[in-house]
Amino acid sequence: MGNISYDFAGKSVVVTGAARGIGQAIARHFVQANATVFMVDYDKDELVESAAAVGAVGIAADVSNTDDVERVVSTVVEETGRIDIVVNNAGILRDKVLWKITDDDWEQVLKVHAGGTFRFTRAAVPHFRTQQFGRVINITSYTGLRGNRGQANYATAKAGIIGFTKTAAKELAAFGVTVNAISPNAATRMTATIPEEKLTELTGPIARLADPSEMADAICFLASEEAGYITGVVLPVDGGVSM
Repeated sequence: MGNISYDFAGKSVVVTGAARGIGQAIARHFVQANATVFMVDYDKDELVESAAAVGAVGIAADVSNTDDVERVVSTVVEETGRIDIVVNNAGILRDKVLWKITDDDWEQVLKVHAGGTFRFTRAAVPHFRTQQFGRVINITSYTGLRGNRGQANYATAKAGIIGFTKTAAKELAAFGVTVNAISPNAATRMTATIPEEKLTELTGPIARLADPSEMADAICFLASEEAGYITGVVLPVDGGVSM
């Protein structure tokens, strides 16, 4: 976190898609900043190991399933009395050119990305209203604005998250809730398979992929008291690749 030290003591944080990569880095940052962190992932085995390593609570759940989402939020509130910060990071890829995308490929990607973001935000709102405080940070992608070959489903879902972020920001501001998004560009397990010559297309003027912890830095800022006057923003944390 550089020279800035946020303190989230007394705050309850939910991070979805948290078993690895950016999600795990986000969870670790919040733990280090004294929050009570609940890591959510579909992959139960990997989640248990990851949560233990981070020092968080792991809850296996399918973000596209309303009952699972409500169970997670209820568990968080039962254990801590509140839910303060929701980071909607969960996502899947089913990349194919559009004429080869099946109905299931299309629906599953939208259900996890856009559907999960909607469901977790909706489930947290009653508690945000009671508290008159909340932070929602969604993970979108520049692909949602510019498109990408083989990712019609993913691009549609990420574009939807941008629209959702701005709408939720307008609707929830009256309850002391900010809703923002980041557009990341980090080295993850997915980028590890990309050939070196192709990686140059994914980096901007800074000419490197970020470490996942650099995405977590931005998210902790947006979740902080210091960012209380920022809402409805999609913050590119991408080394300038989207310029």
